[in-house]
Amino acid sequence: MSSQQHRSATQIDPVPDDLESAQAKLVYIYLDVVEGATVDELEEILAMKKINILSILNSLSSAGYVERTGSEYAAN
Repeated sequence: MSSQQHRSATQIDPVPDDLESAQAKLVYIYLDVVEGATVDELEEILAMKKINILSILNSLSSAGYVERTGSEYAAN
């Protein structure tokens, strides 16, 4: 009989209701899970264009959902 290993579930915050864009939701969830990333990391991992990421981060930051510390962004 084989035993199964159970990983503890990562708790993420609910996605804010006013985020309508699928890309904004993706960036928000990713930042929440990894607890911070640079624009270059987001570009590589999420396979998105840097200009789109910067626009999304600007919107999320203006709404108070992410904050920038140095070159990293993290979900609040």
